Amino acid sequence: MNPTPARTHRSVRARAATAAAAAVITALSLTTLVACGSDGDDTGGPTFSERPTAPDTGSFSGVPPSSLASSAAEAVESARASASSAAASASAREASRKASIGAEIERSRQAAEAVLKNVDGRGNALAEVALTGKPRAQTGGLLTAVVTITNKTDATASYAVQVDFSDSAGKVVETQFVGEEDLAPGERRQRQVISRQPAEPVLTAQLAKAQRY
Repeated sequence: MNPTPARTHRSVRARAATAAAAAVITALSLTTLVACGSDGDDTGGPTFSERPTAPDTGSFSGVPPSSLASSAAEAVESARASASSAAASASAREASRKASIGAEIERSRQAAEAVLKNVDGRGNALAEVALTGKPRAQTGGLLTAVVTITNKTDATASYAVQVDFSDSAGKVVETQFVGEEDLAPGERRQRQVISRQPAEPVLTAQLAKAQRY
């Protein structure tokens, strides 16, 4: 039995549709292969390297642990050296200060002695100078006298003082001189006078002269 014209027509259209679909799939496959293998500028998809590349260690800024330890040790040593230098500098400054004070006391002593050398009697400032003692327990057993000078005038003045250390018979065993310069009116200053004699025999400190100039 021969097929009818209608059935024949439908079969032809089905075969044509199948062929068209196959052609479209083939074209798409070819396009994909060309895009993947092309050397063009297409960057739409990720690319992969066959083998990973080692990092460039030359651009690292880190310091190896051994170098860090060495730097820390150098920093500690530098700090110690700085502290030692600062301590030495402080000791030198203190020694210089004491030397300066000692030089000033000696200069003042010499000036007072020179002034009193030309003074007749006991001087013109006995009422402005007081002499007191200090307990030996506070001076390491040394005989020490405290000279207090008060300018009771209305003008700036300098003072020279002589202290004698006498034994029980009244004999002067030692003489010390102290001085203060440029005391303002009403100003008071103190100086200590230390005997260089041994603790025995016992001596007594006495205000011998005081001159205002």
